Amino acid sequence: MSPGKPRGGVPVTCHRLIHIYPARAGDVVALSGVDLHIAAGEMLALVGPSGSGKSTLVSVLGGLLRPSAGRVFVGKHELSRLSPSEIAPLRGAVIGTVLQGAHRNLLPYVSVRRNVWLAQRPAARRSGRRADPPEAILELVGLPGAGARLAGDLTPGQRQRAALAVGLAAGPGLLLVDEPTSQLDGPGRDEVLAALASVNAERGTTVVVVTHDAEVGARLGRAVTIRDGRVGAEGRDGRDFAVVAGDGTVQLPPETLEAFPPGTLFAVEHTDGSVTLRASRHTEGP
Repeated sequence: MSPGKPRGGVPVTCHRLIHIYPARAGDVVALSGVDLHIAAGEMLALVGPSGSGKSTLVSVLGGLLRPSAGRVFVGKHELSRLSPSEIAPLRGAVIGTVLQGAHRNLLPYVSVRRNVWLAQRPAARRSGRRADPPEAILELVGLPGAGARLAGDLTPGQRQRAALAVGLAAGPGLLLVDEPTSQLDGPGRDEVLAALASVNAERGTTVVVVTHDAEVGARLGRAVTIRDGRVGAEGRDGRDFAVVAGDGTVQLPPETLEAFPPGTLFAVEHTDGSVTLRASRHTEGP
């Protein structure tokens, strides 16, 4: 494939995804039945507090963790059935991952250009695909002319965009980015979001961003809230929606749970395409 030609994104599908971390004090259920579909070329934010399961979900999507149960597809590849040796060739070429903290993605003592070049070499060698010149990737993320600079000399916002360039080095169809704006000021955040929008618009890359910042989620167009290891809600065009999971359950918004705690009984009325929940005076007891 010639340099600069759009590669297009890949779809992502999770079905009843479960992941459990074994622990002496008791197993920790990080994901408890995630059902999620991301269209090819879509931009999506995974929003939620620390410990909600969003970073675990991204690690599963990146092939870094094997789910305990359920199925996960990235493009035509069912990651949940692949061995580590089968997943390895997909990293970089199909799935690009940008870890939280730009410094974890960069070698500070070499040039930005060489950081990108080093990231694309293994994937290009395995796939036989011609990689884009590092300068073209740096221009895509808003760093034209920065290739000769040492990664350690960049500003925080520039360093994060250089980390994006490393994740994009081999032209993946899916880019996973963990908390890219958490340590940036307003202008730096805007530059990173503009870079992600440019990548999505010009390459068609599917972009998934983990963030605790609801404003960042709103600016990406579609925001999925992860609560207690499940999809709790979804935001589209400034509106929030509850989501029916594959097992038929619906997570109520936190503000609703404050008024109607667990154990509250609801009468469900379904009329003309609308569903109404009416709280009963009775509560579920032992």
